[in-house]
Amino acid sequence: MIMDNSPLIIETDDLQYEEELLRNPFSVKHWQRYIEHQKDASPEKLNKVYERSLLQMPGSYKLWHQYLRLRMQQVKGRCITDPEFESVNNTFERGLVFMHKMPRTFDRALCALPITQHNRIWPLYLKFVMTHPIPETAVRVWRRYLKLCPEDTEDYITYLISIGRLEEAAKKYEWCVNTDSFTSKYGKSKHQLWSELCELISKNPQETSLKNAEAIIRHGLQRYTDQVGMLWNSLAEFYIISALFERARDVFEEGLRSVMTVRDFTQVFDAYAQFEELMLKKRMEEVGVEVDEEEEIDLELRLARYEDLMQRRPLLLNSVMLRQNPHNCLEWQKRVTLYEGKPKMIVATYMEAVKTIDPKQATGKLFSLWVNFAKFYEENNQIVDARIIFQRATEVAYVKVDDLASIPNYCSILTWISNEEEALKLMKRATAPPPHKVAYNDESEPVQRRVYKSLKLWSMYADLEECLGTFKSCKAVYDRIIDLRIATPQIIINYGMFLQENNYFEEAFKAYEKGISLFKWPYVYDIWNTYLTKFLERYMGTKIERARDLFEQCLEKCPPSYARNLYLLYAKMEEDHGLARHAMQVYSRATKAVPPEEKLAIYNIYLQHAQQIYGVTRTREIYQEAIDDLPDEGAREMCLRFSEMERKLGEIDRAREIYAYCSQICDPRITAEFWAKWTDFEVAHGNEDTMKELLRIKRSMQAKYNTQ
Repeated sequence: MIMDNSPLIIETDDLQYEEELLRNPFSVKHWQRYIEHQKDASPEKLNKVYERSLLQMPGSYKLWHQYLRLRMQQVKGRCITDPEFESVNNTFERGLVFMHKMPRTFDRALCALPITQHNRIWPLYLKFVMTHPIPETAVRVWRRYLKLCPEDTEDYITYLISIGRLEEAAKKYEWCVNTDSFTSKYGKSKHQLWSELCELISKNPQETSLKNAEAIIRHGLQRYTDQVGMLWNSLAEFYIISALFERARDVFEEGLRSVMTVRDFTQVFDAYAQFEELMLKKRMEEVGVEVDEEEEIDLELRLARYEDLMQRRPLLLNSVMLRQNPHNCLEWQKRVTLYEGKPKMIVATYMEAVKTIDPKQATGKLFSLWVNFAKFYEENNQIVDARIIFQRATEVAYVKVDDLASIPNYCSILTWISNEEEALKLMKRATAPPPHKVAYNDESEPVQRRVYKSLKLWSMYADLEECLGTFKSCKAVYDRIIDLRIATPQIIINYGMFLQENNYFEEAFKAYEKGISLFKWPYVYDIWNTYLTKFLERYMGTKIERARDLFEQCLEKCPPSYARNLYLLYAKMEEDHGLARHAMQVYSRATKAVPPEEKLAIYNIYLQHAQQIYGVTRTREIYQEAIDDLPDEGAREMCLRFSEMERKLGEIDRAREIYAYCSQICDPRITAEFWAKWTDFEVAHGNEDTMKELLRIKRSMQAKYNTQ
């Protein structure tokens, strides 16, 4: 290991160090002290000391590290062909023999160290190769590194783009998006990586072959069908930069025909419109002011193409909505509206709609689409075609019975215009029962077998019979509705009104009674109200006992919230055609039957009619009953009215007693009006003693309510 065979000369100052080393030849500390002492000596002498120390301790990293740094410092600034360089290299080689676990060259370090320590080498290695203009070496180093750590591929892509190796960067992007196990360490989604890949390809077409670029982007379009707007724009941009403008238009058109979301449509359409606008402006700038016929035709063609794109936007957007949900009836109807003025396209759209829509998945009213289709033919005087459409509409497997029931309604109206008899036959056929009994709510059966119980259909049938049919046929329709137990209170009332209009009063009353037996309170209220009103209009007071029985039957189970009008009607009948005593009894019963919030109004009516019939004095009992029955607010009002009546009759003491009684429910803090009226009363009709009594009672009430 010694550099040469020249004799070792030991000076006097070195003796103490040499003696220490003789005693401790394997002490790094003593060797370092000796080296520190020789730092100002000649390089040859200092190197010999290092060589002697390494001869004793060849495994000392510290000594080797200091020695190698010293040797590199000694050759710094010399020519690379100097023999000293070879000597230093040999020293490094000897160091690696003994320090093979800690090599300082990157490749040898990776070969010598266990793989668990490679993470300490690679960052330094990559930083080293990227900071020097050696791209080929750096690429090779990166390729080796990615075999160990593929998750850092994005950093490699960034480096490739920085050195202009875009083709390999695109391949690495493609590997990232196609490898399911790859996860971006920067949190990017696969779609983001696809977007970056497509952007790289579209903006640098010269680095990638045409076929490969289109295949890559289209593969992304197949994978991400809900976020493809930017990918379509990238493919179109690729062709635009490549000066293939017609191919770019084809891509834009294909994108508009295939996107599935409004967001993607907006991105593609805006890019397409911007492209056409820029092409038009560019062409106009090239042509200048003076243009020949051929250039003028070219400009008009470009302008027409741009205008056509703008005009097609609503239709293209509607196509996107229909691709999202081809069973959306409303969007199909909007599409028909967009084709206004183009009969052939309207018919084609309707035909496509009814073929495409699945009734079980339909959104909106499918029957309205069929009806509008038939109406379109009817508006164009094609009645036969309209009837064919209606016939086909009745064969559709609707989800709801009401949807099917709406078809004959419109169809009968249309038929009525041309043939009244045919309209009635159509409704009769629509309401005919199936051979076997079917439950209306049995969804396992088709709606065509359940439609005979549709109230909507029967209501239309009844209306047609009233307008076009005979009395007998119309009555049969109403009876059939009641027999099927699908009638509503309004149907019963309509039936009764129809019979009355034809002077079949008793039949009308029987119809009302049938309705009363079908429904319970509160649904039967309108039937009872109409029945009793019509009965009284018909018979006046000739059948008073029968009318009383009807009222009693009605009021027996009447809820309090519906009782007021019926009791008032009952009392009015007794006043007009019966006995006044009975009328007062009805009013008295009404005060107990109505809800608390309506009692005050009933008592007011009761008092008014009692005063008219029996006079003022007879109302005292009613006032007393009302004061006991009403809540505090109503009782106060009744007391004031009662006392005022007694005052007018000259019964001052009775009026004073009423005031005194009412004061028990009057808090002076919140009922100042009552106390003011009592005070005015005493001022007008009392004396000093009565005024003192008033003040005493007022103080008593103040104390009472303050305590409470």
